[in-house]
Amino acid sequence: MATVDVIKCCIDSIRQIAEHIQDATVYLDAGSTESFQFLGAYPILLALGARAICSLENMCALDVVVDWNSNSDPARKLVVITSSLLSDAHRYILRCLSTHQVVRHCIIFTSISETAHSAFPDSPLGPDAYPEYESLLVQDYEELVKKSRTKPGQGKLNTEDGGRSEFPSIGEDVLNLEASPSGRDFYENNSLDYVEESVVKLVVSVYHFPMILCPISPRVFVLPSEGLVAEAHLSSGHEDSISPGLPPLSTGFLSDADDVPPGATLTAHFLYHLAAKMDLKVEIFSLGDISKTVGKVLTGMSSLYDVGRRKRSAGLLLIDRTLDLLTPCCHGDSLVDRIFSSLPRRNRTISGKGSGSQLKLRSLYLQRAPLDVQIPLARILNEEDSKIDSYRLLESIEAFLCGWNSDSQLTGLINLRQKIHDKPNHTDAEILTGSFVSSENFLGMPLLEAILDRRTKDGALLVKKWLQETLHRENVAVNVKSRPGVATKPEIQAMIKALSRNQSSLLRNKGIIQLAAATLFALEESNYTLWDAFSSAEKILSVSSGETSQSLAIQIGDLINKSALLGSHVNKGKREISKGLLSLQDALLLMIIGYILAGENFPTSGADGPFSWQEEHLLKDAVVDALLENPSVANLKFLDGLREELETNVDSKLKSQGTAEESSELDIDDFDDDQWGKWGDEDGDDDNKIEQVYGDVQLKLELRDRVDNLFKFLHKLSDLKRKNIPLRDGSLTMEANFDEDRKGLLYKLLTRVLGKYDVPGLEYHSSTVGRLFKSGFGRFGLGQAKPSLADQNVILVFVIGGINGLEVCEAHEALAESGRPDIELLVGGTTLLTSNDMLDLLLGNSSYF
Repeated sequence: MATVDVIKCCIDSIRQIAEHIQDATVYLDAGSTESFQFLGAYPILLALGARAICSLENMCALDVVVDWNSNSDPARKLVVITSSLLSDAHRYILRCLSTHQVVRHCIIFTSISETAHSAFPDSPLGPDAYPEYESLLVQDYEELVKKSRTKPGQGKLNTEDGGRSEFPSIGEDVLNLEASPSGRDFYENNSLDYVEESVVKLVVSVYHFPMILCPISPRVFVLPSEGLVAEAHLSSGHEDSISPGLPPLSTGFLSDADDVPPGATLTAHFLYHLAAKMDLKVEIFSLGDISKTVGKVLTGMSSLYDVGRRKRSAGLLLIDRTLDLLTPCCHGDSLVDRIFSSLPRRNRTISGKGSGSQLKLRSLYLQRAPLDVQIPLARILNEEDSKIDSYRLLESIEAFLCGWNSDSQLTGLINLRQKIHDKPNHTDAEILTGSFVSSENFLGMPLLEAILDRRTKDGALLVKKWLQETLHRENVAVNVKSRPGVATKPEIQAMIKALSRNQSSLLRNKGIIQLAAATLFALEESNYTLWDAFSSAEKILSVSSGETSQSLAIQIGDLINKSALLGSHVNKGKREISKGLLSLQDALLLMIIGYILAGENFPTSGADGPFSWQEEHLLKDAVVDALLENPSVANLKFLDGLREELETNVDSKLKSQGTAEESSELDIDDFDDDQWGKWGDEDGDDDNKIEQVYGDVQLKLELRDRVDNLFKFLHKLSDLKRKNIPLRDGSLTMEANFDEDRKGLLYKLLTRVLGKYDVPGLEYHSSTVGRLFKSGFGRFGLGQAKPSLADQNVILVFVIGGINGLEVCEAHEALAESGRPDIELLVGGTTLLTSNDMLDLLLGNSSYF
């Protein structure tokens, strides 16, 4: 029987729409771009006959000339692939149609089904969303073209911004078809009747394309960070909610159907269509309140037809992220987590989602960090070795633009060439960066899948081994000292440079070169030392949590106080910030970890929290002092509206300190007789000092109130074990030894499930046929036995809220220890979480706090 492969399933889905892709200009929105980047789908789209692949949100007038030559006609077909609501993509689709004026057929693929469109609160479309939108798009396009006819001579192409300023939002005027240089060649010999005829002949088709996801390996995937399913809220702002990007606490009180978060509904629809695409008939198990809600929606979507079809049986295990916040907050032994935490990310695409006001927009969409990392290849390949520089790039652009010099109307493009020449050269990092592609492999072994199953040292050694074998295959010698059993930075860098000396070798081995460069960046001294400092501090907190609450509180206080020493100081009249290993923001993340550990081990130490009043009072004082010393270090939501005052307060103190130091250096002889006349002005200075002291007291009181609210939020986090019903018996939280590496919830859960032990709170959702047997035929003794997740040969684990690399590694360890090599394990999640993402979800802009 064929193995389950997410990458293969996604590629097959793309090939199934080949007839639509052929001879079309393809536009991808931000979520689809991220998905296709991980998938490595761009060569596939071009092989299927796509004219060009462009960004939907960053659409440019120059997109029209892509793939043109003297013998070809302009593209008559436009394909848009979006991971958003049709209403959110509407303005961008209109811009594309107004630019490509000869398009006769617009084909739209969306990952959001018709049912999900009608269920989403911000969608204006009903149950028949697709045909409804087809007619609305044609109608809006006709109105825009008619409006463009009434305002001729509407400006020429603005080459400074690529023509973007010519394409307005919905309700504004579109670019005049005759005045645009990109459209003049096709309309100068035709009357306006031809324009009207082209509008009438425009055909719009909308189809469902559910396979928009980011496969990290054939059996591990997450959702695009800028896709609607990942951006939709997983909880509303009630007392059990922590963050819109995380499920609420599992208190056992399920919400009514009207209160189901949009993210839960969209997740259910995604998983339903994913299972259908992979020909899987899933038996649904859930752990956590939102997981149960998603399981119920999934069960309601199933039908007798779905159950009766010949599909491969599989188990679907849904887990709430809120049941284990500790694992993604910590810095575990995972090379993948180190890489994704260390590498810079691509900037988010600026897009205006939502049809309502900004308040409504904020209540429905979450801003997650992009998954697409930027591997700084140019930092490793120096200028002498890497000939792919900005000069050759500019020469290529010049040659392309000069090819259009015969057309006098395109002089603006030649001016653009000159401006590119005059523009300062980009840095190497901007020119030569790499990204991960999950389909890249080494002798048939997917690169990312191999390092997902390994710890940091083993993963780095595997990368070193691959580099050595690649050099041997390329017959390239490297003069570098190698140490067995250790992957050092100099030898990895030397091997990368050796493989990148010519472009053919660079292209042949780009997969292993990019992975090695990412590994090298993660193992740089600054990144490696910071990660190890976090890991050491977390182990100290874990050991202290096995002793007394006082010991744990002292450790947390020490971390806060040490970060406070990294405050501001004045050097030669300028303000400088001391840099250390762990900042205040890092210390606050460790304090979150400490409070979660305290809640697991000292749930009744204090009246309102895990620590006594005296212990917590000292912690509050430490946090207040640290924030007063350096408020700019921590970008925290609870300081909104107060950060500017704190900054001003610090600047005034530093200024007064500098003035005091200067005055202390003055000699008594510097005073003259005129200064004795100012003796009486001291009363005014005293008044200013009193006013300043009063202002400082007010600021400190306001900050103290904010810190009190912070600790109330920490009390909620410390109550995770008590409030989350599945964790109350302790079987999924307790550790035998606090000095050993802690295992996450996913490892413990899979170990119990595969061992066929009972799991408190694990709920099975009966299928349609199962409910029929239970309710109807059960009275005749024909009832259906409750299936076990361990009896399935395929298990899909999906963590609602996100996963990290360490959890994937531990899940495979649990499977290996179970002695069940016949089981195929797939792991998925809402997003790929790092510790920085967790801090943003808990205390940053993505928090309810």
